[in-house]
Amino acid sequence: MAFKEGAGSGGSTKSTADQKKILALVENLSQTIEDVSQQLWKNPEISLEEIRSAQYLKEKLTGNGFKITSDKVAGVDTAFVAEFHDNGTPCTPIIGVMLEYDALPGLGNKAVPRKEPCDGDNTAGHGCGHNLIGSGALGAALALKEYMDKNKIPGTLRVYGGAAEETEGAKVYMARAGIFNGVDAMLHWHPWYKACSMNVSTAATNMMYIEFTGKSAHAGLAPWNGRNALSAVEVFLHSVNMMREHLKPTDRVSYIIKDGGDAPNIIPDKASVILCCRGKSRAVVQKHVLWLKDMVKGAALATDTEGLAIEYFGLYEILPNDTFAKRVDEHLTRVGIPEYTDEEIKFAKQLQESVLKEKDESSSGNDPVTEDFEWKKQKGMTDSISDDPHGLDIGGSTDVGDVSWFVPTMGVVMPGAPLDVNPHTWAATASYGSSIGTKAAIAAAKVLALTGLDLFTDPEFLEGIKKDFDDHTKGFEYVSPVNSRIEKPVGGDFERLKKYFTK
Repeated sequence: MAFKEGAGSGGSTKSTADQKKILALVENLSQTIEDVSQQLWKNPEISLEEIRSAQYLKEKLTGNGFKITSDKVAGVDTAFVAEFHDNGTPCTPIIGVMLEYDALPGLGNKAVPRKEPCDGDNTAGHGCGHNLIGSGALGAALALKEYMDKNKIPGTLRVYGGAAEETEGAKVYMARAGIFNGVDAMLHWHPWYKACSMNVSTAATNMMYIEFTGKSAHAGLAPWNGRNALSAVEVFLHSVNMMREHLKPTDRVSYIIKDGGDAPNIIPDKASVILCCRGKSRAVVQKHVLWLKDMVKGAALATDTEGLAIEYFGLYEILPNDTFAKRVDEHLTRVGIPEYTDEEIKFAKQLQESVLKEKDESSSGNDPVTEDFEWKKQKGMTDSISDDPHGLDIGGSTDVGDVSWFVPTMGVVMPGAPLDVNPHTWAATASYGSSIGTKAAIAAAKVLALTGLDLFTDPEFLEGIKKDFDDHTKGFEYVSPVNSRIEKPVGGDFERLKKYFTK
């Protein structure tokens, strides 16, 4: 693992000796980080079903001196909170570290540089690297706990088990329940193909369930007696696709048809859509949602059906914090990018070649994206640290956003995959299950541990990130994006969801 002694030390007040101690603690936990990563990766569980993963992580924490203070938190059965404090009594500062451990459906793949599903019936896979997030953040927390214990550092270290990040993130329900109240700072991380502070602004999001009700009839004998709910879905989705022309580049609308009927010779009386609307901010998303609801009404009128539109989940955008990011960048420079073996570089290039082949097969000719990728695959892995994004808008979403409006929050991005191999793909799953992914988790744990040490021992730094936070949240009042009628994640039970709104 690369280690650049003394590099980027301008901001931290801790001595090089102290930093070496915390880095050594993480290094000693390297095998634990790898074991946890592989355990989660080989046993992927999708959102809200991470029963074994959550229990495994809780056992790792309690076996290393943490106490589970909350389980099945805020109505989410696979979410938890663990805590450590040196003197046995909670005290300030309260510093949090966030774990994630849910997988994605249909993205299972062996850790090989080609598309090759894993053996067995489980088709899920860690295509977003939550096996690495869980193991790397856990490693940082265990190192910080050991350092606090040995050196009698006052404060409270909390670990948040953030279940279901990919669907109905537990952190949103935790935020609504006040679980983050009183926390002084929060740390997290994410694998990608770059290395930088995670000082970005993710997209705010609303998830919607849309259903049309018509009347069934024989599609050949007497279709005039029916009213086609699927036709209403088609009118609605055509409207959505017309809407896309007028959205800004930071906005997104994506959807799937959940139910389109049972047989082509029966006029479907029920049809439904699950839709995700993203935007630069909560205000933008809410504006789009009002437009989408009008489309539902219009589609129902056009097809003589009844329309139902329910916002069942939502997320805030991440709030950047330049002061926090600067310190993370200093420690990222100190830790450096992992050093890769010749075999790992070969794996990375082969994986890129497989992804490039997919791009070529779907490309119509001169594709600047493919041409750029052709150059990048000559390198395999990134060999440089990217500049602070300074609040750059990105298209993805995360429930970390809701946390960031309660408490100063910052993360680090580490290269867990080759250049231009993006999350939510089979190729990402393959890389995140390899030694490249493990090295990213260990490096991230070092950056988080160094930053966590500063949060506990450098009051001036902590006050600085709080001031940055206060300056950006002045006059802000958090309003949960989840309707108060919805007590816990829907988890696909839309019949239960409808009951909340049709009583």
